[in-house]
Amino acid sequence: MKMKLIATALAAVVTAAPAMAELVFPSLSYRTGPYAAGGIPFADGYADYFTLLNERDGGIGGEKLEVPECETAYNTEKGVECYESTKDLGSLVYQPLSTGITYQLIPKVTADGIPMLTSGLGRTSAKNGAVFPWVFNFPANYWDGASVAVKHILDQEGGDISGKTIALVYHNSAYGKEPIRTLEELAKKHGYDLTLLPVDHPGQEQKSQWLQVRREKPDYVIMWGWGVMNQVAIQEAVNIRFPMDKFIGIWWSGSENDVKPAGEGAHGYKALTFHNLGDDYPLYDDLKTHVFDKGLAAGAGDQHGTAIYNRGLYAAMLVAEAAKTAQEIHGTSQITPAMMRDGMEALEMTEEKMVALGLPKFGPEFTVSCENHGGNGFAAIGQWDASAGEWKLITDYMQSDQEIIQPLIEADSMAYAEESNITPACN
Repeated sequence: MKMKLIATALAAVVTAAPAMAELVFPSLSYRTGPYAAGGIPFADGYADYFTLLNERDGGIGGEKLEVPECETAYNTEKGVECYESTKDLGSLVYQPLSTGITYQLIPKVTADGIPMLTSGLGRTSAKNGAVFPWVFNFPANYWDGASVAVKHILDQEGGDISGKTIALVYHNSAYGKEPIRTLEELAKKHGYDLTLLPVDHPGQEQKSQWLQVRREKPDYVIMWGWGVMNQVAIQEAVNIRFPMDKFIGIWWSGSENDVKPAGEGAHGYKALTFHNLGDDYPLYDDLKTHVFDKGLAAGAGDQHGTAIYNRGLYAAMLVAEAAKTAQEIHGTSQITPAMMRDGMEALEMTEEKMVALGLPKFGPEFTVSCENHGGNGFAAIGQWDASAGEWKLITDYMQSDQEIIQPLIEADSMAYAEESNITPACN
């Protein structure tokens, strides 16, 4: 499989897409701009997993796989252009890796009948498949992340955080605003005070926010950042000597690229994750044999085993397993986008299956259904060990507070249904 870096959506169609595509999994990537530090490893992991399937297994069900890559630069308008110029290639599923792009694509994929997977991003209430039949966000969503962060803080404080202060430093966009409502509801339940500190795109200027943190001395800081914003925030926290073990990022604020620029000062920083870390898995042996050693790795080949590279691998693995499920359901290897949707809605990820895939204990078990497109809301906490130069998982997977989150999902999804004249239904 030949991967190319493409500057525009048109170039993606011309240079990266095959003339006779078998199973097509487009990659809306961003290797340029202030968010490239996260976009590059994800795109590499996503591409390498499909290359592995082609080289080792001959594809999926005997069908070769193609991954046309289109550069969005994390720009919503470009992301929509990429979608429009690749959707007629036989594209089976989209993973936009951007909440802004996701929001714009929800009505489009619904009208076009092409599924979209937004693991750990996008519109949280898309978990309700009765309202969003073409959108999936398993195994966890933003509100799960916010809740698990608070649950970890509760664990650190012996179960009582009444009177404590939590500051949210967030990207001032649809992405960064996603956890606010959940954190507000959790504040009512647990009695903590919430301080909101927005950071404007792209996030390079944060002096005022961290001066406020130094002045007000919150007990904990949660961060919803991405790209260069993360590096700047962690360095600013180091500069004011904020305790790193009380600084918790969402999973998009937990890459090696985020912490390494701060050196030893970043030691102890924490971040959420919905999958495991590192490269000590049998799958990596196969990647070495069939992809890396053959010179077929995507990009520069320098992201293997990093947190966001693993997320790209995981995302590709999930849609590959959904494609296998779709082939089994419909009795054909040449599945359509509608068949792919069926496979995603019938997906079941067990530990037994992950062991067979060479990824033991890599992610939480979950089952998808029409009523639940988002999994069971499990996430864990990783911590940066600067001396070892690696992330280490320091907790088991914890389930988010479903008593808080499920009513929010129900209310938000039903409001969307009313606005969009959708009659919720499960077949």
